[in-house]
This record gives sequence, structure tokens and C-alpha cells, in this order.
Amino acid sequence: MLSISSQKLVAFAFPVLNLLPPVSSSHEHATSQRLQLSNVQKMTPQLSFEIKFHGFLLWASVGFLMPVAILIKRMSNREQSGRRLRIIFYIHAIAQVLAVLLATAGAVMSIKYFDNSFNNYHQRIGLAFYILMWLQALVGIVRPKRGSKSRSIWFLFHWIVGIAVSLLGVINIYTGLEAYHKRTSKNVSIWTIIFTVEMSLIFFLYLLQEKWHYIQKQGAVLGNKPVQPTDQEMSSTCSQKEVSSEPC
Repeated sequence: MLSISSQKLVAFAFPVLNLLPPVSSSHEHATSQRLQLSNVQKMTPQLSFEIKFHGFLLWASVGFLMPVAILIKRMSNREQSGRRLRIIFYIHAIAQVLAVLLATAGAVMSIKYFDNSFNNYHQRIGLAFYILMWLQALVGIVRPKRGSKSRSIWFLFHWIVGIAVSLLGVINIYTGLEAYHKRTSKNVSIWTIIFTVEMSLIFFLYLLQEKWHYIQKQGAVLGNKPVQPTDQEMSSTCSQKEVSSEPC
């Protein structure tokens, strides 16, 4: 009799249990809400200011000074020597040093004030960025002289590390905005759009510099200013005149 009653009880209770929500999923949802609420509650005005200032330092370094230094350096690609080349180099070096100092200050703030468990992409990418940034600074200090055999190898390494630093820095700003959104639940879309527009403009100027000399040579920018012939063109003209027995 006990066995038959137990079977009837289970048969009655089973449909009722199926109507109840799963305990595990509801528990996980409640836990997620508590964690999110806990993050918002922990966001004090002082911590909010420190996070914003940390982000500003990284933007000033990676989002402004480093791109400006790269654009300035590209201005010297067609300069062989002289006072103008030295001025461009010093401006490039000063901008890079300031960028490294500001990024280092941002790293010190993150170590001092923030949780560094490295459980998200922003912290992991940031660590790689800081390591490569200081490597790039050291490589810049040991720059060989122009004309030396090691100059080309140094330049290639300096260029590759510089690209890696720039890319990691830009990606880290995007992941930082996303981390700030998750931490505070504030909308960061406007800052993401502004930073994207800025990076697009810098990239456009970077590409424009490659064609600027050609545009000037064609007279498309300087109006009616005559185009100065190159040495190769003058040599070719002289050869043609010599063949035609005309004085050059």
C-alpha cells in the first residue's frame, strides 16, 4: 500500500514541479542582478573621477600625442638633412616622450586605485600595450646613426613595434569605454563615435601625406605656381638638345 501511495504522490507532484521555473536559472539571474547592483553601489564619486581621469590620460597619450608624433615624423620622409629635419625630429621625440609619460601615469593610477585581476580584455590588452610602449621608447633611445649597417634593421623593428603599440592603444581605448559602460551602466556611444571620427581623420591625413608631394608637384595645390623639373627630367632634356645640336 505504501508503494502504491508513493507512486500516486510522485505522479501528482511531477506535473506541478514542471510548472515551476528552474531554480538554477532564476538563481543565476538574481546573482547577476546583485553583482550589477553591487558594481553601481561601489562607484563612488571619487572612484568615478579616477576612472575618467585614467581614461583621459590614455586618450591624450594614445589618441592624440602618438598619432600627432607619427604624422610629424612622416613629414621628414622627404627631408635629407638640415635644420628643418632636426626640428621635425625634436618635435616627434618630445611628443612621443610626453605620450609615454601620460600613459605611464595612467598605468600607475590603474595599479593604485583599480582592481587588477586581469579578468577582462581591457586589462590584458593594457598590460601588453604598456610593455610594448616602453620597449618602443628604449628602441628609440638606441637609434643608430644614419648610414650605418644596423640602421635599416633598427628602422624595421621600430616601425613594427610602433604599429603594434598604436593598434593596441586604440583597441584598449575602445575596450576601456566598454568596461566603463559595464561598470557604471552609463551610455558611452557618443564618446565611441567621437573617438572613431577622430581616428578616421588621423588615418585620412596619414594617407594624404603619402600623396602630398605628388599633388604639389602636379600644381594641384599651389595654383599657378610652375612645377620645378627634377634632375632626371633636366638631364633628359639636355640629352635631347645635344642630339638636336642645340645648346643646353
